[in-house]
Amino acid sequence: MANTVSDADSLTQRILLGIPLADAMNFSIQKLDQHSIQVAAPLDNNVNVHGSGFAGSLYSAAALAAWGLTTHIIELAGIDADVVMAKAEIRYKSPVYSDILCSCRCESETCEVFLKHLINRGRGRLSLLVDIGESSEATLSATMVAIIK
Repeated sequence: MANTVSDADSLTQRILLGIPLADAMNFSIQKLDQHSIQVAAPLDNNVNVHGSGFAGSLYSAAALAAWGLTTHIIELAGIDADVVMAKAEIRYKSPVYSDILCSCRCESETCEVFLKHLINRGRGRLSLLVDIGESSEATLSATMVAIIK
């Protein structure tokens, strides 16, 4: 089930308004569907002294991808819940010299188990892997937690 561009635009605006750092990064959601997200931030806004992507920006863009996908999955299910990152670990393999692209996918079975726990227990955990860069120059392993309001 593909969602319209307005879903990505709406979630992007929600992030930009709620998280000032995302606005400074010029963060945007490029693609969004039922089980995946791709986000971007231009290198010019997120560069370090070496001319590559600033590590903090790589981490932040990946964290926003994980938060955005988790939030989208919950909203598609019609659930009102708060989402937080409970734990995350990043692995930098090589510098990112292009615009920052982060991609995250959640298999449908994993989403179903997450939503079932969320509905039955009022709380659910979702483990996600975010690929950072065009050639997976870094990866973020994130544990997202949702709590029904």
